This record gives sequence, structure tokens and C-alpha cells, in this order.
Amino acid sequence: METARSTNGGLALVPVLLVSLLAGCSYLPSNPFTREPEISIEDQSPQQIFLSDEALLADGRPRDAGETFAEVERLYPYSEWAKRAMLMSAFAYHEGALYAESRAAAGRYLDFFPADVDAPYAQFLIGLSYYDQITDIGRDQSNTFEALQEMRDIIERYPDSEYAQSAQLKFELALDHL
Repeated sequence: METARSTNGGLALVPVLLVSLLAGCSYLPSNPFTREPEISIEDQSPQQIFLSDEALLADGRPRDAGETFAEVERLYPYSEWAKRAMLMSAFAYHEGALYAESRAAAGRYLDFFPADVDAPYAQFLIGLSYYDQITDIGRDQSNTFEALQEMRDIIERYPDSEYAQSAQLKFELALDHL
């Protein structure tokens, strides 16, 4: 008889637990199946766009980040945010293995800011984009040749930069490869 009472007491507890679980659902955010309207990129500040792009990079979506970093440049030209976004676009494209786009963004940065403190990094990204495309010896060696030229430019133009030593090492490796 005691087992029958404990079973009935347990059954009485089930509806209480269900009600409390359902009540707890009211604290969840809005329905996950409905999307709130997204704010147009044109209506966002450059800082908002920049921060969302950094989140895209952190989420492993560098190609998307590269495209929207370029939007900062389009929407807010000549701003400090555009300057930063240009360089971040080059980095994001490189991370996403879009090497031509990376070179183009880094080249634009160098065209606009040739004497900037980050110019060595932009030049290094250009060289690195060629270097990362070097294939085996039996293939086309044009990327190896371009990497050599770009790494030499870094070594000569920015000998005191933090990228000069890495450029020197990559230059020697590319030369051995050629």
C-alpha cells in the first residue's frame, strides 16, 4: 500500500512540474522562428558596421566581413573608420582566401595612405597574398615571382618595421622555391 501512495503522490507532482516548465518559457526571448527586421546598412553608424564585421570575423565568416568592411569605405569615405575598414577588408579577404580582393583593398589603402603607420602591414598583406598562393615547383611560378618582388619592397621600404624580418624569411623561402 505504501508504494501505491508514493506513486499517486508522484503523479500529482507531474502537472505541477509541467505548469512550472511552461511558465518558465514565458521568460524566453521572442519567438526564435520570427526574425526582427534588420537595420539597413545605410542606417548604421560606421562604428556599428565595424563592430558587426568584427563579429563576422570572430564567427569564421571572413568573406562576408570583407564585403561589409568595404561598405564602411563606401558609406563614410575619408573618415577614420573608412581608413580602418580598408585595412580590415584586406585582412578579412586574405583570411577568406580571396587573394585578389585582399591585394586590391591593401593597394587602395597604400594609394590613400602611403606614409601611414599601417602601410607596412598593407604592403605585407599584398606580398603574403602572393606567397600563400605559391604552388609546387612544376606549376606556374608567377606567384612566386610576385611574392619575391613584394617581399623585397617591404624589406627596402620598411626595414625597421615589424614585418621586415618575416618578409626577409619569406623572400628567402620563395627564392629557394623559384
